[in-house]
Amino acid sequence: MGERVVIQRRDGSAQRGSTRQALAVALLLLALTVAALHPVLDCGFTNFDDDLYVTANEQVRQGLSLGGVRWALTATAAANWHPLTWISHMLDVELWGLDPRGHHGTNLVLHLANTILLFLVFRHATRALWPSALVAALFATHPLRVEAVAWVAERKELLSTLFGLLAIVAYLRWTRGPGPIAYLAILGGLALSLTAKPMWVTLPFVLLLLDVWPLGRLHDLREGWVRLWEKLPLFVLSGTSSVITLWVQRRGGAVGNLETYSGPSRLVNAAIAYLDYLRKTLWPADLAVFYPHEQHGLLAPKFLVATCTLAMISALAIRQRHRRPWLGVGWFWFVGMLVPVIGLVQVGEQGLADRYTYVPLIGIFILVAWGLAEALDARSIRPGWQPIAVAAIVLGLAVSAFGAHRQAQ
Repeated sequence: MGERVVIQRRDGSAQRGSTRQALAVALLLLALTVAALHPVLDCGFTNFDDDLYVTANEQVRQGLSLGGVRWALTATAAANWHPLTWISHMLDVELWGLDPRGHHGTNLVLHLANTILLFLVFRHATRALWPSALVAALFATHPLRVEAVAWVAERKELLSTLFGLLAIVAYLRWTRGPGPIAYLAILGGLALSLTAKPMWVTLPFVLLLLDVWPLGRLHDLREGWVRLWEKLPLFVLSGTSSVITLWVQRRGGAVGNLETYSGPSRLVNAAIAYLDYLRKTLWPADLAVFYPHEQHGLLAPKFLVATCTLAMISALAIRQRHRRPWLGVGWFWFVGMLVPVIGLVQVGEQGLADRYTYVPLIGIFILVAWGLAEALDARSIRPGWQPIAVAAIVLGLAVSAFGAHRQAQ
């Protein structure tokens, strides 16, 4: 009896210590993010869609009203159907008027919330504090984040991610205790995410990846069918959103025609874009607000290099699925989350865009964080040194954050 009491006290102490560590990491992440991106608060509205979404949009300029909400629910302005985004902009006008500082402040707060949510998702799913912290720190401060935070018009990306991550939180809870209320929370999170921006139409596939690792719910083909079946309502919701989005964008003239962007041209651009996104992630230099759609043939050296690189990494991830499941999860998160914006269905004239990486790069950050954790473990480095190793990387992130800081200015 006495021994049991002692063990319970120790367990409780360990739990409290873990909670304190997580809280300290969360506060550090907030400070790091604000240090990197607070210059956005001094930015004005840009001429990259901020006029379409706020400054020249008569419905939004009137602030939040019942009539405005009705308009938001049916509007296809800016070649998109995203009522939650319109309502968010209306609320900002109601609170701040047309003072850009308030609108940018909302974007920054949403990015902070996404950073903390991302940390908590992986902390809860993996029980690994420092790799989870590193994923969130990279997500928070990488220079490729700046566009999504600094453009008021990119509110849709931030809102969509907020509810996408909340849907994952609900899913983690549902896997512990399945029930209709918990499942409705997943559906609700996805629905809200899609009404902000249809970026998270790939959420059912992301959940399948998480079933593989770290949840360990998918080991063979039979389990695979079960996992697919349980996500059927999510697939239906995502499919419906995709159809609506394509229809609205075609109606708004945003989808490039086949004469301008042929099938082979879009395929080539997509493969090259994947490689360009990887390069910009590893070396975020020469960033721009617009990258034109380049025309390359199927035998172009750049396309062949990109195709071979993608194929080799994918093959490695599949081959290592048992020994290093995080490798496949991270890589296919990156590949899959880019599908809606990679240009297979060409929207606009850009070949790629930094803001499109807001969610997909989480996959690459998973590779970095758990790759580092494995390297430390292979060298028999004591767990107590893990915070020091992560702190060293955060120091490196200070350089990255400085780059994000300069770009945000």
